[in-house]
Amino acid sequence: MVCSLYNINMINTTNSIDPPSEELCNFIIDKLGISQEALELGVKRCSYENSPLPIVMWSYGLITLSQLEVILVWSKDN
Repeated sequence: MVCSLYNINMINTTNSIDPPSEELCNFIIDKLGISQEALELGVKRCSYENSPLPIVMWSYGLITLSQLEVILVWSKDN
């Protein structure tokens, strides 16, 4: 069996992540200058993909890598 050659880790996606907080959304709009429309798209996609908002926004090109780093530092401090 080919699968036995690889170490395959399954990710449990049955547990949904918490929706982004209002504080995070306000930070993204107010401090980073991201548009309301871009944020709304990110929120929809993170819910659909069950992934954290900052990662989804970065993966879709809605924020830069530098902005992602700022959000992650802010999140760590809050």
